[in-house]
Amino acid sequence: MNPIKNYLKSIFAQQRVIGNDPTLKGLVKADTVLNNLINEKRVPGFSITVLKEGKTLLQKGYGYADLERKIPVDAAKTIFRIASVSKPIAATALACMVFDGSIDLDISFYEYVPYYPKKKWDFTIRQLASHTAGIRGYKGVEYGLNRPYTIKESIAIFKDDDLIFEPGRGYFYNSFDWVLVSLAMQEASGIPFEEYVRQKVLHPLELENTFAECHPNSTRGFGEAPRDEESTAFFSGQNRQDQTKFYSKNRLGFRTAIPVNNFYKLAGGGYLSTSADIAKLGQAYLDGTILPEDIRSQFLTSQTVKGKPIYYGLGWQVSADTKGRPYYGHVGSGVGGYSNFFVYPEERMVFAILVNCTDPKVQGELDDVVDALLTTTKLQTDRINS
Repeated sequence: MNPIKNYLKSIFAQQRVIGNDPTLKGLVKADTVLNNLINEKRVPGFSITVLKEGKTLLQKGYGYADLERKIPVDAAKTIFRIASVSKPIAATALACMVFDGSIDLDISFYEYVPYYPKKKWDFTIRQLASHTAGIRGYKGVEYGLNRPYTIKESIAIFKDDDLIFEPGRGYFYNSFDWVLVSLAMQEASGIPFEEYVRQKVLHPLELENTFAECHPNSTRGFGEAPRDEESTAFFSGQNRQDQTKFYSKNRLGFRTAIPVNNFYKLAGGGYLSTSADIAKLGQAYLDGTILPEDIRSQFLTSQTVKGKPIYYGLGWQVSADTKGRPYYGHVGSGVGGYSNFFVYPEERMVFAILVNCTDPKVQGELDDVVDALLTTTKLQTDRINS
């Protein structure tokens, strides 16, 4: 048989089984979909952790952390770039500052960063955290910068640009908003942003495999042990062996992603983590073990523009899926990493999926996995309650 026809036939056959076979449900369907992503070479590797009522429903690595050396992904240990899933981590730290009175969400950003160039309109921390401040997004190569900026130095990228709309009158998603939020947090706390996050979020929640990738002022090579004066919040040599390689994909297959330095946008997209750690963060919100409920609800409530919800809270996407099930969390897409983090409060479920590839175009399949597990657990609950 013609090899192209044979290939197409196999793909369509797999789609029929996955999409139409009523016997494939729940964990079996999820595992089938995920295995097919590897078998069809859609992604190099990924990790998934799913919690139900605080217990592990699924935790598994698929594919390779290192294609060349055939090192498999370990869901408990393999460390990925989590891209914009960094925002809920930063938002949790910001919520801690709101709780202790260090930051007021509704006063001018300039109260904390007076040296930032004045704009036509004033704007607040709340507007920055909800992407309603009018700050612009990436231009050209800014998406993949590889310069050793500190957070403070990096505002030179965009500080002289006009706001793109009057704050509070529009919504524009970008990561520069969270560069400014993290800068304000540094100024308000008097300590480096990454150290504050370590003290208030990573350490209390025991997120032991979540790190800032590297310090821009460090003279060490990437992955080398830090000097004594360098914060333990940074990715160090002892963790290097568990880090995935970062890939991109073209029509010829996978290749090593371009080198980038994400430190300056740590709050918006610069953290490294495991699916197990990210799921643990979601469970802390479900259990209410971090922050008082009134503070959490501020961050997990959709903000509004002109009286209409924008489906974004403060560092959290707040919405409902295609079947109307409410969730909060975030999707992340960056160089060498793609991530899904969803918390479903009604189902008491947490999903964390991390991929080691730039924009792998597999969101539809990941949605199918989430739906399969949500649907099955709901059916089981209905049977128990009937």
